[in-house]
Amino acid sequence: MRSASISASHSPAAAPVGARRPKRRGLDLSRVRWWRVAVLGVLGIYFVVPLAATFWFTFYTPGTHQFSLSPYGQIFSAKGFGTSVLLTFKVAVLTIVILYALLIPAMIAVQLRLPKLKPLLESLAMVPLVLSPVALVVGVQTVLGWGTNGNPGTPLFQLAVDLQNGNFPLILPIIYVVIALPFAYRSLDAQLRSVDLKTLVEASRGLGASWPVTIWRAVLPNLRTGLLSGAILTLALVFGEYTISSILQFLPFSVWIVQDSQGATSGQLAPAVSLLSLLLSWAVLFLVSFLGGRRAAGSNRSS
Repeated sequence: MRSASISASHSPAAAPVGARRPKRRGLDLSRVRWWRVAVLGVLGIYFVVPLAATFWFTFYTPGTHQFSLSPYGQIFSAKGFGTSVLLTFKVAVLTIVILYALLIPAMIAVQLRLPKLKPLLESLAMVPLVLSPVALVVGVQTVLGWGTNGNPGTPLFQLAVDLQNGNFPLILPIIYVVIALPFAYRSLDAQLRSVDLKTLVEASRGLGASWPVTIWRAVLPNLRTGLLSGAILTLALVFGEYTISSILQFLPFSVWIVQDSQGATSGQLAPAVSLLSLLLSWAVLFLVSFLGGRRAAGSNRSS
């Protein structure tokens, strides 16, 4: 009888009617959802309103009160548009090739043979983030001036001239490799962390493959997502970089938007080109994300 009374006194039914139930610890999900909606709404307004205003400026002519998409049609017929885009694309491709040719072997060697040097490599890769592009290009311009001020017959003079060739300035990919190094390093480092690189290399080498074949057939396919992410970031950086190209007096796509497109019959051409290039960059990023997601889903299903 005593045990029954004790259990009855501790049962939920024995609690007073007016007693308050203890509150559950944690956040209210409904409030969290509303905060998410509010934050996303503010960010959406912050990004969408300038783009919408730019599109309205290129779409509507205040003087004539007419709506027309003619500025977008003038882009491909504008003087220097095709040349600047082709030059920028060549520079971007060469930048990506040089960047990966230097970065991939170094990261693989550090990952497999010299893990103690990984903090040093990471620190060196992050240095361009704190380096001013203006200071970098002024230093490069000074070094190039030493070569062009020398005797015309010397190899140093010829090298400086070749690096500054207007048709294809080789100095731009060299500078862009330094600037894009942190972004490419972060993309590859995140991908290498999710791959058992040591097992892949040992299996490939155990089957008799050479080191170039191992990197090409075993390592690079497993780093595809990181390579694509780094390449897209580098491509966007090269197409949007203006300071270095303008100081060195070259005419890639970003400099053409500011200089040559301003001489058009209306001021709507430059915003139209900028908006179109931004939308194309977003489309490429979404495409890479979609392909990377499909590949990850396919690998999970196969496993």
